[in-house]
Amino acid sequence: MARKFLYAVALVIFLFIAGAIALNIWSKEATELAFVPRGEFVSQPALDSNAYADPAMWYSRPGMGAADPARYVPQEDSSAETPAAEQALAPSPTPSATPAGSGYAVFFVHPTSYLQPAIGADAPWNAPLGDKDAEARAHLFLRGMASPFSGAAEIWAPKYRQAVFGAFLTDKPEANQALDLAYRDVSQAFDFFVATARKDEPIVLAGHSQGALMVLRLLREKVIGTPLEKRVAMVYPIGWPISVAHDLPALGLPACATPDQAGCIATWSSFAEPADPSQLLERFTATPGFDGQPRGDGPIVCTNPITGTLNGTAPAEDNLGTLKPASDFSSGELITGVVPARCDPTTGLLMIGDPPDLGPGVLPGNNYHVYDIPLFWANLKADVTRRLAAWTKAH
Repeated sequence: MARKFLYAVALVIFLFIAGAIALNIWSKEATELAFVPRGEFVSQPALDSNAYADPAMWYSRPGMGAADPARYVPQEDSSAETPAAEQALAPSPTPSATPAGSGYAVFFVHPTSYLQPAIGADAPWNAPLGDKDAEARAHLFLRGMASPFSGAAEIWAPKYRQAVFGAFLTDKPEANQALDLAYRDVSQAFDFFVATARKDEPIVLAGHSQGALMVLRLLREKVIGTPLEKRVAMVYPIGWPISVAHDLPALGLPACATPDQAGCIATWSSFAEPADPSQLLERFTATPGFDGQPRGDGPIVCTNPITGTLNGTAPAEDNLGTLKPASDFSSGELITGVVPARCDPTTGLLMIGDPPDLGPGVLPGNNYHVYDIPLFWANLKADVTRRLAAWTKAH
């Protein structure tokens, strides 16, 4: 699996949480020393077979009401009138807003939220369940990243023994073992989700960063080529680069080419300009794709989140709403018409123009990874609604 090219991706998540630490002046070696566990991977038993029947094993699930972070409703832009078309995109506050027997079910996997330094020889390769800091961060991530799917009848976001931050900074075999353990939990949660969600609902798979990687593995190992494939209406593995030549063919679904296409993959990786994606691209090109071949310097999949098309350019005025977080990231406000989107034809990275002021979570090089979804919050909400309507019409 890809590891080192996500050094920049993993690093920005830490910067988002601990913006006061000037990681941009840390060397790569110092960061690895601080966060890569030194000890051997310690195998852990599988969770109990009925572990995910426990509501406490889910950050989001049906029946949580206002306590569900994925049902977060951001404030509207207070500086401008809201057009009628945009008002129609307002998120539903609770699952009950969607009539029974309609809508869709979302399985969302959160990104890395366990960010403890690897202190001592026994520092874990996987986060323990129940870590208060990691769970608090996961809640914040879900409020900003899963809430565009709040129109769904069901949203499920599992807790899992995620690979630690340092697992993305090294090629040690223990990193692969840590991701395998994380996937084992996610896979078990997904099985419970499939068995529990309404059988007449289409399914949307979504996640960000480490969560996006988990979603892509679910797609390859538990969906494509099975009866479940017919129910998957959309896949949003946002923030994990997908090689057009060496990853996409192995995933079994095409990249979304048009805004009303369903049963496809939509993803992007955001950079402001001037962009310096060298850290990400250096590692990305050196790692093998899902087909086992070196990725090389070919482009990655870029869905323009404003237009819903493969590649292309859209002006800022067509951005329906960027979720700008408060200083403590506990809430946010939708700001319309401030961030454009342009898929770079050479790399496939998403360029967003001048750096918007969204907070301290921006990696040097103008990498806006942690804001991939908040940058286009309202457009993603409209995108999934439109594509689900197309899937329903076709089925």
